[in-house]
Amino acid sequence: MATVVQEILPPSLDSTSEPPTLFDGTTRLYTSYICPYAQRTWIARNYKGLQDKIKLVPIDLQNRPAWYKEKVYSPNKVPSLEHNNEIRGESLDLVKYIDSHFEGPALLPDDPEKKKFVEELLSYSDTFNGTVISSVKGDPKADVGAAFDYLETALSKFDDGPFFLGSIQFQCMEWDAQLTSFFCYSVFPFIERFQPLLLDLKNDDITTGRPKLAGWIEEVNKIEAYKQTKRDPQELLGALKRRLFGQ
Repeated sequence: MATVVQEILPPSLDSTSEPPTLFDGTTRLYTSYICPYAQRTWIARNYKGLQDKIKLVPIDLQNRPAWYKEKVYSPNKVPSLEHNNEIRGESLDLVKYIDSHFEGPALLPDDPEKKKFVEELLSYSDTFNGTVISSVKGDPKADVGAAFDYLETALSKFDDGPFFLGSIQFQCMEWDAQLTSFFCYSVFPFIERFQPLLLDLKNDDITTGRPKLAGWIEEVNKIEAYKQTKRDPQELLGALKRRLFGQ
């Protein structure tokens, strides 16, 4: 079990900012407040109660400091993790790394059937994201309804609660991470963006006719580890439109 930790978020670093003292023993998560891939690792960090162990270093993606690419992570993307004098990247890999190398509640279940199901869901996540993006960009072959129907069906597999692996138990300010699953944190940052995007562009409410998806979204919005990473929906909508359409 992990205890909720509230923190004051540091300002984003831009081209005018000095770099931190690299490889000084501090574990740093280089992130962005508006990037869904970075949000995956940020949620995992919070959920395991690692706010005091892994320092957030937000990067301004519109005005990136040159030192980030030159001295930290040559692909010049977020997230990346500075730990044990090494830099690692790729969001799903980092979530697994944080889960296995740091204390706190596990993000992957012990049950073999549920673990296999999580891996199946993760293998679908890129298809899901690609389908939604293709649809909003006008691809007639992209069936966005089927993508959300897949999630609705997946939420029915362990039908003892609103999450992909079943129920969740809240006790005071603590939670059981295994029951919400790694996949929740992997896909929800995209749901947070796709829901207002589709409503704005196509007047499409993704929860219509999908009660389990609606219930899941409602419950995830109650989880403090996620709530600490939320941004204003209009800010996220604007950032996504700029990336997709140059608006």
